[in-house]
Amino acid sequence: MFDQPDQQKVSFNKDTKIPNAGTFIINKEDHTLGNLIRMQLYKDPQVLFCGYRIPHPLENLIQINIQTVETTTPMKVMQTALDKIMDDLSKIEKDFNGDLRKRRTYSSGYKV
Repeated sequence: MFDQPDQQKVSFNKDTKIPNAGTFIINKEDHTLGNLIRMQLYKDPQVLFCGYRIPHPLENLIQINIQTVETTTPMKVMQTALDKIMDDLSKIEKDFNGDLRKRRTYSSGYKV
């Protein structure tokens, strides 16, 4: 794939046939991010449907389809999901760094 610097990272297309539905297109991402977002969206009771796909193996993008209840929008639930993912990643990083410091402190006590 060629790098296209003028290409938007994320775009949203509202579904004209299904109420409270739309598709997020995220460029330069793959199954790792698609599955992470999908699983977080599944935890939200306001989400009626969510799924992702990679349209073609040679395309470097994912499409995330979301349908929500009437009281919210796909944009809002996506933002909530991304915020929760960021919180989880911050906690993992904090726990990892704390354990790493403990290990270094423990290990340094046995150096000759």
